[in-house]
Amino acid sequence: MIPAFIAGTPMQVGSSGVLCRCFTTTARRLEIRDARALPKRIQPAYKESSSSSLLSLRWPKPPRNVLIVPKLMSPKVTESAIVFARHLQTEYPTLNLIFEKRIAEKVHESLSQPIFTSEPTHFPNRVDVVATLGGDGTILRAASLFSLHESVPPVIAFSMGTLGFLGEWKFDEFKRAWREVYMSGGRVSVSDLQGPHTQTASGARDSHSEGEENSLHEAWEHVRGKSLGTARSSKILLRNRLKVGIYDQNGINVNGQLMPTSTAELHQPVPQEAKQLTSTGQPATPAFHAINELVIHRGPNPHLAIIDVFVDNHFLTEAVADGILVSTPTGSTAYSLSAGGSIMHPLVKVLLITPICARSLSFRPLGLPLNTKVVLKISEKNRGRELEVSIDGKRTAGITIGMEIRVEGEMVGPRVHEAGSWNGGVPCVIRTPPGSDNRDGIAEDDDGWVGGLNGLLKFNYPFGE
Repeated sequence: MIPAFIAGTPMQVGSSGVLCRCFTTTARRLEIRDARALPKRIQPAYKESSSSSLLSLRWPKPPRNVLIVPKLMSPKVTESAIVFARHLQTEYPTLNLIFEKRIAEKVHESLSQPIFTSEPTHFPNRVDVVATLGGDGTILRAASLFSLHESVPPVIAFSMGTLGFLGEWKFDEFKRAWREVYMSGGRVSVSDLQGPHTQTASGARDSHSEGEENSLHEAWEHVRGKSLGTARSSKILLRNRLKVGIYDQNGINVNGQLMPTSTAELHQPVPQEAKQLTSTGQPATPAFHAINELVIHRGPNPHLAIIDVFVDNHFLTEAVADGILVSTPTGSTAYSLSAGGSIMHPLVKVLLITPICARSLSFRPLGLPLNTKVVLKISEKNRGRELEVSIDGKRTAGITIGMEIRVEGEMVGPRVHEAGSWNGGVPCVIRTPPGSDNRDGIAEDDDGWVGGLNGLLKFNYPFGE
């Protein structure tokens, strides 16, 4: 068939010589566009504070691409996502809205402007901000889209799920919440412009053409008066993750064999740009990152799992149990808590090892330094043919005798020689009421966490009340 174009419409010439239309260019079809055509991701800076362990979000220029991740199979949440999207398209016309494919197909007819989608492997290079609408599972799903990458965009979470311990904002606050994120560190005053050279939030001098600088200014200027003040910025909690590698009996990394669950939507191979090189120069599968935990479980096998536990190359113990968990402080209030693990503040740099229904009553949960290297090896004594392993419940695999899992904590910290730039972590936007920086001597870091323990988990709740 010979391609042809008539009046701007792609056509093809069939075997009979008749022109036929190969695809439509109607406005309806153009409402969903390819996210790969969007501008590259803008990296924000995170400023440290002497009075808080939280960081301050600073954009070098206005964010442009926002990924909206609503809870799946929830019509009410989908409706709220449409309301949120309409508000962004109306009040922030320079924003590009990105959705996962299945969500984009559901919502695009309800929106007046084009939206974008692509395979999730392209999100890390395009997404500036992630907005989730749902519970903790929705946040995990959003984080799993960046599980192969060390850098994750800021995540603003609206609690609309069954628990929402990680969700900081109520949905009826979405206008104020988004303003804070969008305007954070924004140069909104004409006096801030200093010709072709301006000072970024990190203090570095940034060079722009006059036309580009004016366009950056206008993008923030149009919401002036709606912001919460030029000095106010969003507070960021960097949640460290686990770095997980699964190895076969020959010491070969088999992370590529991990299967996505039905909600992960990671049905494509590991992206080439995320791959690392081995000592021989060949691509190696990178580590997966988990914001909650790694789990090994006996699954449907009738016998207890037998797992040898090594800490920094030293044999620690032989775990005989239904399974074992290695979790982050964020994951300490998830599966680990149900298995009897300790509750940890998210700012504590620790790895938690928690047995699941251990045979020995003296096998208690352990807290280890974040940089500890933990190896879990399936013992030759293990009677079951295969054990189940999962990473945040988003990636699963079966492991057999002789295979091992290597886990270490993701180190989070500022990069050397790059002001405001940080390594690792999931940057979560924290809800802090105005003027709460140091209210009555209570650090703002504790507000959401303490409130979640008391309000959601009913920590030490008295009987009969």
